[in-house]
Amino acid sequence: MAATYTFDVFSSLDGYGSYASPGDWGGYWGRQGPELLDHRLALFAEEQRMVFGATTYRDFAQMLAASTEESDVRDPWVTRMVGMPATVVSTTLQRPLDWPDATVASGDPVEVVARLKEESAVPLRSHGSLSLNRALLAAGLVDLVQVTLFPVITGRTGVAPVFGGAPDLDLELVEHRTLDGRTQELTYRPTLHRTTAV
Repeated sequence: MAATYTFDVFSSLDGYGSYASPGDWGGYWGRQGPELLDHRLALFAEEQRMVFGATTYRDFAQMLAASTEESDVRDPWVTRMVGMPATVVSTTLQRPLDWPDATVASGDPVEVVARLKEESAVPLRSHGSLSLNRALLAAGLVDLVQVTLFPVITGRTGVAPVFGGAPDLDLELVEHRTLDGRTQELTYRPTLHRTTAV
């Protein structure tokens, strides 16, 4: 049986995955709270393999290298995520990677992840990696889309549209929760939208 693949992403209400300078939002758009952080830690309690694209891997490695133990980059869930085995899908990165248990898989991302799904004994999770996950959505390889929706609109500073360029999808809501009374986590099962002939 193929391993489940979850595309896990943070987003502003208007659909952006991050913000540009001179934005002053801070990590989590300044909206992290104890429920969110505890829930994120619980998500990473189970054994799983992380899957990243090269850009997201580089961003994480750079943020972690520049962080201190007290910064929100080092929240316990991030520390746990970094300790998990990871596959970085890239044709440009070379080993060794600055990640404790990471391997580089070169080649077509769709083929790499299809193979991982067949071979992995544990679920697969990808946090961020927008272009990688758009390609996987188009190929029908994403089993769950888990969006953590922060209560902000980043109309002037938003960058990285989460679903910009993604295929048309129908979404079945599988689970939802409110964290800290303001942040929504929505988990969907995606299927490619099929147009019907008229």
